[in-house]
Amino acid sequence: MTNEAVCIETPTKFARRTVADGTAIALGTVLLLSDPNTASATTANIETFGGISWEEKTASDGLIEITVALDGVWDMKDSGSGVTVGQLVSVGGVNTVKVCTEAELITGDFIGKSEETASGSEVFRVRVGSMV
Repeated sequence: MTNEAVCIETPTKFARRTVADGTAIALGTVLLLSDPNTASATTANIETFGGISWEEKTASDGLIEITVALDGVWDMKDSGSGVTVGQLVSVGGVNTVKVCTEAELITGDFIGKSEETASGSEVFRVRVGSMV
């Protein structure tokens, strides 16, 4: 996988998510959440944020749960449109983020708040889990 998030400030909130045994998940992978409490790597925009993988998972290793970070500060990659400091961001694609739409804000599908301005496809600082 590419463009994994890189931790800058250690998270304090974590969750356990169910994952497919046959799937490999790299440390720092931006995950989507589906029912019931299942995480998988993001593939497109407008997906419900399920956390950032806090541990590496090898395909077919027998494990069906991993720990995910729900907060902290991370270097994340813009999906191509750019973002301004202070804007809320949401899933933009595979391990990328974009400016959160109004519909995503209403449904709670945001990742956090940008702490830097970034041009298209640039890596920038995101405070995950925060609207403040």
